[in-house]
Amino acid sequence: MNVNTLDDLLSAGVSGRKILVRSDFNVPLDGSTITDTGRITASIPTLKALLDAGAALVITAHLGRPKGEADPEFSLGPVAEELSSQLDQYVQLADDVVGSDARERANGLTDGDVLLVENVRFDPRETSKDDAERAEFAKELASLVGEDGAFVSDGFGVVHRKQASVFDVASLLPSYAGKLVQAEVDVLQSLTGDTKHPYAVVLGGSKVSDKLGVIESLAPKVDTLVIGGGMCFTFLAAQGYSVGSSLLQDDMIDTCKDLLARFGDVIALPTDVVAAEGFAADAPHETVAVDAIPEGKMGLDIGPESVKAFAEKLGAAKTIFWNGPMGVFEFPAFAAGTRGVAEAIISATKDGAFSVVGGGDSAAAVRTLGLGEENFSHISTGGGASLEYLEGKELPGVTTLAK
Repeated sequence: MNVNTLDDLLSAGVSGRKILVRSDFNVPLDGSTITDTGRITASIPTLKALLDAGAALVITAHLGRPKGEADPEFSLGPVAEELSSQLDQYVQLADDVVGSDARERANGLTDGDVLLVENVRFDPRETSKDDAERAEFAKELASLVGEDGAFVSDGFGVVHRKQASVFDVASLLPSYAGKLVQAEVDVLQSLTGDTKHPYAVVLGGSKVSDKLGVIESLAPKVDTLVIGGGMCFTFLAAQGYSVGSSLLQDDMIDTCKDLLARFGDVIALPTDVVAAEGFAADAPHETVAVDAIPEGKMGLDIGPESVKAFAEKLGAAKTIFWNGPMGVFEFPAFAAGTRGVAEAIISATKDGAFSVVGGGDSAAAVRTLGLGEENFSHISTGGGASLEYLEGKELPGVTTLAK
């Protein structure tokens, strides 16, 4: 897909213009403290490029799920402070989204100024299913940058959402993909186009239902489909194994049986797991074969033999897509599976493989376990958007940028 890019906008000139930028600042908070500033850092190259070229910026973003009304818990105040620090300049924060304060501040912007309006989800029209309501809100957002303004979409984590600040506003202003969105689209196209083989996909996380679409889409195209995490237990149950008190989607067992019947030649499941007495960091645990999970115990990680087998498959791959941890990596006792698979991907990358970490919990695991983001070819900022694209779905916030 060819999209209008930031370079196209910069070539047209932005000096003396106000540019509306949709960023992804949905960062984790501990009270008012940002615990992972990665998404803010990822936005800086696009913002810097526009500022260096003489633009004034009006930035929109969301944080959490404030249910369509102002909620101090979800204020972008902490984001404005961190953004000021990373841009090394003052970032104004409007008290509202498109109200009098936002309009007054936007009118007063001069070249090089930055205004962050409050959480767009404070306005219920942002996520409305009513096209007219979203269009009305988008018109008010676009008015903040005036008739000579433009729109830059740089929040990849939301491009799969048909929301006012992502989708509708693009029909009102000349629209372009920021550096982040452009890079993500390029990577996804490389995973679905002329892909180098062997091609391996690693899927984890809790629910089969969350990954069903991407399994159906990718299984016919890949050489290996590794499945771990909580979702593996539904597959193991489909093979007839007792999984104790492990996470299980009973209503998906027949679906898993069908997937194994059709794609059993590429699907790789664990042969051993780490079973614990309960879901706790200090829970007593043991490594057992998948056909010997004790009644009443739950699997919280894949075992060492599974890691070894998965690593062997991944070691031969030339393209790897990883989405979802292999276990409860937040608990050190159950992090070995995720670490082992990640290290196998890193090793393959060093040997020339193209590796993509599909955002979300996988990206969090890379940071939490100190694996080094630089050791992977690409780490996505939007797990949901990546999965939907790989399922074959359109991304509304990208298609609207097409040339």
